[in-house]
Amino acid sequence: MAIDFKQDVLAPVVHDFTAMDQFINEGITSKVALVMAVSKHVVEAGGKRMRPIMCLLAAKACGVADMEHARHLAAIIEMLHTATLVHDDVVDESNLRRGRPTANATWNNQTAVLVGDFLIARAFDLLVNIKDFDLLKDFSAGTCEIAEGEVLQLQWQHRPDATEEIYLQIIHGKTSRLFELATEGAAILAGQHAYREAMRHYAGHFGNAFQIIDDVLDYISDAQILGKNIGDDLMEGKPTLPLIAALKFIEQDSAQYQLIAKGIATGGVEHLEQVIAIVKQSGALDYCMQRAKEETELALAALQVLPESIYRDALAALARLALERIQ
Repeated sequence: MAIDFKQDVLAPVVHDFTAMDQFINEGITSKVALVMAVSKHVVEAGGKRMRPIMCLLAAKACGVADMEHARHLAAIIEMLHTATLVHDDVVDESNLRRGRPTANATWNNQTAVLVGDFLIARAFDLLVNIKDFDLLKDFSAGTCEIAEGEVLQLQWQHRPDATEEIYLQIIHGKTSRLFELATEGAAILAGQHAYREAMRHYAGHFGNAFQIIDDVLDYISDAQILGKNIGDDLMEGKPTLPLIAALKFIEQDSAQYQLIAKGIATGGVEHLEQVIAIVKQSGALDYCMQRAKEETELALAALQVLPESIYRDALAALARLALERIQ
């Protein structure tokens, strides 16, 4: 049976979600009008707010009764996420995100970078108010790792020799780490240190599956669904798992191998159609889907440590929902 996002994932925390959304809008107030305008633009362009929803569900699943701090934490997560997106768009020179003009396209790179900085600083300003040193330590270390993941991705851009292991290191930093902060942060808030590791594993494996699926969708979906152009990653010379797997499955001295390796090394989409065809024929996408399923299974297994509840079920539904995007 198909999973319904609103019903199966959001419904158990919908009231907390509304309060959290309100808190984000209050959180981005600034005495500098441009900071507010840009922050509002990027926060409103947000997607399903999956990370804060995961934080709220994890808090409930770990037994948090008074949700005030959890709502604040969920808002902080979304602000950090938004900041990373703003910076990503500048780095990738993107004009569109989810079908809307990016901050750098609407204003300019300088404004986007500085407002991204403001959102990170503001998130930590709000985090201090929770007065939990463990939480602060986890978020400080995690935010460093997120930045390192982005730099690592930059370092491996245009390099066809990237391995799956390197790819997993990159996506742990740029995608999974923030999901981990959302759930492990909730366990810290709940004072349930026994759940911390399980929550981190759940979110880490979920994040891996989510990113692998995202990279697969680059080959099998259209720009309308994706909100970005097909082949964007290839154009930027990013060695994503479909490309890494294709290179593993193809004869090393074949023309097809050279075409993909050259595509990563030089970027550009001049041979895009051929590259997409080779990736599909090589079995790379099947391999990626299999890896996404394995990661999802590991995420679901980690949840078993938590007591049974509608919130634990919703976290499981969220993990399964991510996988449904490619089935």
